[in-house]
Amino acid sequence: MLLICVVAANAAAEAPGVTENQIKIGACSALDGPARQLGLQSVLGATAYFSYVNDHGGVNGRKLSLVSFDDGYETDRTASCFALLKRENVFAGGFFVGTSNAAKYLPMAQAEHMPLVGLITGAQFLYEPVKHEVFNLRASYADEMRVQVESLWNAGIRKIGVIYQADGFGNEVLNGVKSALAKHHATIVAAGSFTRNTLEVDRGMAGVRAAHPEAVILGAVYAPAAKIVIDAHEQGWRPLFVAPSPVGTEAFIGAAGKDADGTVITQIVPTYDHADLLAVKLYRECLSKYMSSTQPTFFSLEGFVNAMVIVEGLKRAGQNPTREKFITAIESLNDFDIGLGTDARLKFSPQSHKGLNYVYSTVVRGGRAELFSDWVTLLARK
Repeated sequence: MLLICVVAANAAAEAPGVTENQIKIGACSALDGPARQLGLQSVLGATAYFSYVNDHGGVNGRKLSLVSFDDGYETDRTASCFALLKRENVFAGGFFVGTSNAAKYLPMAQAEHMPLVGLITGAQFLYEPVKHEVFNLRASYADEMRVQVESLWNAGIRKIGVIYQADGFGNEVLNGVKSALAKHHATIVAAGSFTRNTLEVDRGMAGVRAAHPEAVILGAVYAPAAKIVIDAHEQGWRPLFVAPSPVGTEAFIGAAGKDADGTVITQIVPTYDHADLLAVKLYRECLSKYMSSTQPTFFSLEGFVNAMVIVEGLKRAGQNPTREKFITAIESLNDFDIGLGTDARLKFSPQSHKGLNYVYSTVVRGGRAELFSDWVTLLARK
């Protein structure tokens, strides 16, 4: 009897968050505050897919439960938020938002041997060196900056400035632009920063505007990015504004209104009107069924696909999943078709916990982001 109890206790210790009928996944994300749309949309997409899976019997007979807590995009709230995940005894975490926040969560997760899947940040420290517990679906900021700079350069743009929020995300963008330009033996013409989680962008803008850049890359989330673009246009300043995916495309368009038009935004998932792709088609169907009052967004699609990765990992982990089996299972998703097309097959392996590296270019026209490939033609129309 004692042996049976010890074995049962050890099994429970190996698989927190797993019961006979349920597997619990946790999220610490920006659910309130100036970046809330990023977290809310990511969690919404994940919830839609988990609801679909649960309606079809769950994973190996277990239903999925997602518990979400708010960190407000504030680094000083990360420890208390992670403590809530531990209290809830979750099996794995995902859908966290923010580079600076991720830097805080990473050692906590490693100490608990808690897998994290699909953080909403492309910071290089998540990918190199490989972190045993951490898997990221999205292309890195270095990938996005490389595409942006190479595309601008090939279109004849030489004078590039950067306005960025003074935090881990903004610094990743700034350094990514510098690195991409260095390959052409070039440097940025000017850089200006502003305080994270504020709209105090004037000083950062002024120095960059004085350098007369042809293009300005924005290392900012939607609220300050929108203020930069609106204020610039009011001042008669109209460089090509370019932003990476964390700007939050739809929230940025909503905040900037007509001033968003012409802004280029790189994405790490396809456009959500790409219904010929199986994952996008399923996403649209699930959003309509389970979240009928919401509209598609790039962040909810990213959350949806991250949830697909979690589910596939759980399936492969078998009837008696442990965290280590789950990690090994996701590492097996190499050259795996998750439904995003031939350009976006998953590339996970024991040597790489980065799922995708493909970057899509979109431009805002008429209040929506449209896919494009020809930057020369785009700039000619400007």
